Amino acid sequence: MLDDFLVRAGLAGLGVVLAAGPLGCFVVWRRMAYFGDATAHAAILGVALSLGFGAPVYLGTLGVAIAMGWLVAHLAGRGEAVDTALGVLAHGALAVGLVAASFVPGLRNDLNAWLFGDILLVRPADLAWVWGGALLVLGLLIWRWQAMVTATVNEELAMAAGINPARERLILTLAMAIIVAVAIRIVGALLVSALLVIPAAAARGLARSPEHMAVIATLIGAVSVGLGLAASLYADTPAGPSIIAAASVIFLCALPLRRGLA
Repeated sequence: MLDDFLVRAGLAGLGVVLAAGPLGCFVVWRRMAYFGDATAHAAILGVALSLGFGAPVYLGTLGVAIAMGWLVAHLAGRGEAVDTALGVLAHGALAVGLVAASFVPGLRNDLNAWLFGDILLVRPADLAWVWGGALLVLGLLIWRWQAMVTATVNEELAMAAGINPARERLILTLAMAIIVAVAIRIVGALLVSALLVIPAAAARGLARSPEHMAVIATLIGAVSVGLGLAASLYADTPAGPSIIAAASVIFLCALPLRRGLA
């Protein structure tokens, strides 16, 4: 079954959204879209360094994503012109990555696959990385769910309950770096943040609780993967952008159904 490229693509997409759905809820709650952009855009530098030194791409991407995630988390903790700093880092990291990629033979010709994803070329070995990373992130979120929700709602309340908000931010940073590393092959560095934000944003107005929102976001992500792959198969559209376009359409369709929840 895994010899069928479309089945592999579907399994890879489902593996990513399994973790991206609940993780995206925290991105939306904490208003961290630029945080995700900076981490994802830096992944291109990780790809260039990995291929340049002959290292595994997933490990190199993960290392650079963690470093960038730590940097933007540190800046966010300072609370001074965070949006400007994250904007500079997001676009600066992408620019540095593209410059580095120009020095790697062969990468320039394959750059679109890393920028926009190429889920249809996922191999069985890629599935192991995707599902391993997704299950690791999902395990982290389940383990720290209540603490992270409390720290997101009110940091003072979290500290009163014995929860360290800085630790929860670091866990969130690590989870985002892992998702970026495993999803870059699926939707590309430019669209990873959209895969986190759009399904969660669509689910926000439909949910009755944080847990309900996480489930709905995951389901919306799964439907988006199915619709995007169908569009790619029957209309010959690029798979990664088609997945994000499908999620965007679902978001627009969900607007009239919003409950007006904060």
